[in-house]
Amino acid sequence: MKTFASIFCLALTLTAAPAALAHETHGQPQFGGVVAEAGHAQFEIVARGGQVVVHASQHGEALDTAGASGKLTVLAGTDKREIDLKPAGGDRLEGKGEVAAGARLLISVQFPGQKLMQARAVAP
Repeated sequence: MKTFASIFCLALTLTAAPAALAHETHGQPQFGGVVAEAGHAQFEIVARGGQVVVHASQHGEALDTAGASGKLTVLAGTDKREIDLKPAGGDRLEGKGEVAAGARLLISVQFPGQKLMQARAVAP
């Protein structure tokens, strides 16, 4: 009976390990940006040198952005700017615009055939 319990515990550990590893990076920036969560999806917003790149993922897996569209609203004090985001291959959406440190961000992303996703973050 001891052997069965040991094997059962080992099997349970091995099947749970991939799920635990997939969630290890959940909510953590992977590209030097800030992560905004919308339900099961995560959007990492990276803004440098007038370029905004958004990496889309779900449960740690990259989401294909082909056919998607998006908008990043940047609120800094009384200033409000909108940056259009276009698919840029793989898991990326890209746009042009400046994002000041501490600005409040609202990202809206529409994937084909899905509901609009929205998430909030504060620029690092």
